[in-house]
Amino acid sequence: MFLTRDLILSADDTKREKVSVPEWGGDLFVSTMSGTARDAWEQTLVTRRNGKTEPNLENMRARLVVACVVDEKGERLFKDEDALALGKKSSKVLEKLAKVAQRLNGIGDVELEELEGN
Repeated sequence: MFLTRDLILSADDTKREKVSVPEWGGDLFVSTMSGTARDAWEQTLVTRRNGKTEPNLENMRARLVVACVVDEKGERLFKDEDALALGKKSSKVLEKLAKVAQRLNGIGDVELEELEGN
């Protein structure tokens, strides 16, 4: 079967994975990002200082979790501005959720190094 525009645009290509977070008292879903959301998240990983592009890894895990944690309907649980508050939560939990988000979104060490400009 050959794909058509309508088939592509109507395809549900989002993956979600249920993750148990006993430290927070329950479960949640980690999801793939849309192309637009991924671009927006990647833009947060770099900053311009003195005319140069530099990596911005501050609160990176929390920002990724904010972008990828969704409710049962697939809607994001957090707003971008929640990353600061979420970053104050357990690093162990954030790492666990960030690893799931990285795997689902195909973000590995190589991709992170490219984003950092290495």
